[in-house]
Amino acid sequence: VMKKELIVVGDRVLIEPDEGVDRTDTGLYLPQGVKEKEKVQSGTVVKVGPGYPIPDLSALEIEPWQTPKFENKYFPLQARIGDYCIFLRNAGIEIEFEGKKYIVVPHSAIMVLLRNKETT
Repeated sequence: VMKKELIVVGDRVLIEPDEGVDRTDTGLYLPQGVKEKEKVQSGTVVKVGPGYPIPDLSALEIEPWQTPKFENKYFPLQARIGDYCIFLRNAGIEIEFEGKKYIVVPHSAIMVLLRNKETT
């Protein structure tokens, strides 16, 4: 049996949205007026894309008889799996995968990330 996997591309982030929660266990709070307008939403980052593509300028420096070697290079995103975030709702696209609802947003739509700091 083939298992399917969601692969997030580019600067996109896959978020599992909170469903109608006023205050989360993270301590982050969205006022009711903001939520009613549905301009922002909160959720947990489930997957992140590789980042912003960086052009490979070395490909421009090759001689005409050489075969270009293109390497995909990316500038990584700030969001990490497990981060809690507040994002602009209207920038996202809602999808359903294996019975769960997710929202895909461009990284630029994320306004705040809340991450557990490791204390030593």
